[in-house]
Amino acid sequence: MREESGSSSGVDAGPQTLRILCVTGIYPPDIGGPATYLPRLCDALVARGHTIIVVTLSDLPGDDAKTPPFRVVRLPRRSWLPWRWARTLLTLLREGRWADVLFVHGLALEAALANLVLRKPMVHKVVGDLAWERATTAGLTRDSFEAFQRTRYGRRVEALKALRGWWTRRAARVIVPCAFLARWVAEWGVPTEKLAVVYNAVDIPAALPPIGISLPAGLKIAVAGRLVPWKRVDAAIRVLARLQDAPVRDAALVVIGDGPERQRLRDLAASLGVADRVVFAGSRSHLDTIALIAACDLFMLNSSYEGLPHVVLEAMTLGLPVVATSAGGTGELLQDGETGALIPPGDDAALGAALSGLLASPAERRRMGKAAQHSAAQFSFSSMVDQTEEVLSSSAGVRDG
Repeated sequence: MREESGSSSGVDAGPQTLRILCVTGIYPPDIGGPATYLPRLCDALVARGHTIIVVTLSDLPGDDAKTPPFRVVRLPRRSWLPWRWARTLLTLLREGRWADVLFVHGLALEAALANLVLRKPMVHKVVGDLAWERATTAGLTRDSFEAFQRTRYGRRVEALKALRGWWTRRAARVIVPCAFLARWVAEWGVPTEKLAVVYNAVDIPAALPPIGISLPAGLKIAVAGRLVPWKRVDAAIRVLARLQDAPVRDAALVVIGDGPERQRLRDLAASLGVADRVVFAGSRSHLDTIALIAACDLFMLNSSYEGLPHVVLEAMTLGLPVVATSAGGTGELLQDGETGALIPPGDDAALGAALSGLLASPAERRRMGKAAQHSAAQFSFSSMVDQTEEVLSSSAGVRDG
């Protein structure tokens, strides 16, 4: 850990500055929470005097000339897996020698293994359970996030759970974006004194780009995120097909994002006769995603699991009412009946009723949208940076092992 230079007269040399190695699995032009949050956080930390290197996997070359305050090391995501692992570990060992602290947002197993040699302080940001996500995607479980935590499975799933617990416990501190996740991470064996709840924050630019695609003329419901089973976009499409009362029957769903469920969702919309009312906008940049959400009348998140979704905060900041499930930490953002509608996960009847009520009432959409915008203002970006910086600084003197 370094300190800013000062006089030798014994006066305070000023705040500590850090050399931070950020490790992440996704980074722009990828989309998703870490890819949205991490570049801006790094910019803010550099502005406060810290030095940063980012190591990330990448499918596409990014325009890293736009981030001159710090270096981005990109490793090919689609390379042969053993070679990718070896290259990632060697890169982390090389770059990690320089760092005062490792700030891990992804590639957690690789970072923990490299740190067996580096023995540096590590801060992990945990936004979900990778073991549950991988087991769900592989069809190894259909259990909810909560049920998964307390159920025993076969060797493959239990190995995933053991690894997830091991690399998380190796951290000097663990940042989580909501109290909901803090409770479950403590169940993985992480002492509560190591946990820090730092709520997500968003900062919407004043000028947004044109949306670039044609949208239906009627009322529009925005959905944004990776198209994976637990987002339950399929259930949203079924609910949309059952909405028959005017003006609800003409409403359209604008689905922003991509993922393994995309073709199945397209086929479902066609089979239900609503293909003309479901717009698949595909993977978009962060700014384009915000612009598309802003062009809609309300936002919907029908997940069976969430941490603390950035996209809900973004929709609230844009002044849109939100219909969302109470999964994960979403209920820590959304006030039912005030800033939107909070419904039980998996309750399609409640989803339909909430959508119908808001779509049929412009006055209610305006009231909730204003309340949502006011509520979102409390999630300050500068406060999030302050809290993150404090965790990194307090961890930098804690050696691994």
